[in-house]
Amino acid sequence: MTENTTSAEDKFTANVSLRRNDAQHWYELLVDGRLAVQAFYHDLPGHIDFTHTETGPEFEGQGLGKVLAHFALDDVVATGKRIIPHCPFISSYLRKHEGYEQFVDWPER
Repeated sequence: MTENTTSAEDKFTANVSLRRNDAQHWYELLVDGRLAVQAFYHDLPGHIDFTHTETGPEFEGQGLGKVLAHFALDDVVATGKRIIPHCPFISSYLRKHEGYEQFVDWPER
């Protein structure tokens, strides 16, 4: 499991922690120990295929999904795997943020 308590986009005063939960196949962001955002994935040979992202209703609109996306994508790159963005949120994040282009295999539409 990979864990980090800071992010380049972390502008929150709450206690935010991020980690990859390999047992559940998701990246998670916790606020004060409560699960706030999850980015679900399939771990494939050489790839991490992001399928969808969920934000708890009480955490919506706070930018937490962006913080988790940044952490998750950086983690995938650090492991030497490539990104498959089937998740609309992750796909949108990748289109808006530079630096990941060489690590993405865009899915067929």
